Amino acid sequence: MPIPAEIMKLVPLTLPEALVWPSPSTRQMRPLQKTTGWFSGAVKRCQANDEHFPRVTPHDLRHTAASLAVSAGANVKVIQRMLGHTSAALTLDQYADLFDDDLDAVAERLNLVVLETKCAQNVPKTGS
Repeated sequence: MPIPAEIMKLVPLTLPEALVWPSPSTRQMRPLQKTTGWFSGAVKRCQANDEHFPRVTPHDLRHTAASLAVSAGANVKVIQRMLGHTSAALTLDQYADLFDDDLDAVAERLNLVVLETKCAQNVPKTGS
């Protein structure tokens, strides 16, 4: 997935395929170690500076990114691609509860469309 242009302006990359967080040797960082790796160390440093900083895992960040994308109104196919899921069904199975708020918004928009366009003028009203 390409890095958004706003982020690219903030990160001094020399090549499009350059690593955003390279290791000190400029190679790709090693896989995360649960309690001793670089990510765990970063979280511990944050917790040392802020006693309310939560325990965070990379997987938590992945879920946060997906949640924010849903809240921003991203299409499920976009979220599927962002997360690398093999199907939109997998994405929906994992994050379906996040889409529940969309039902009210869709109902409100449909109501506005019906009222503004009179597209349902030939549909009998209930109780008639």
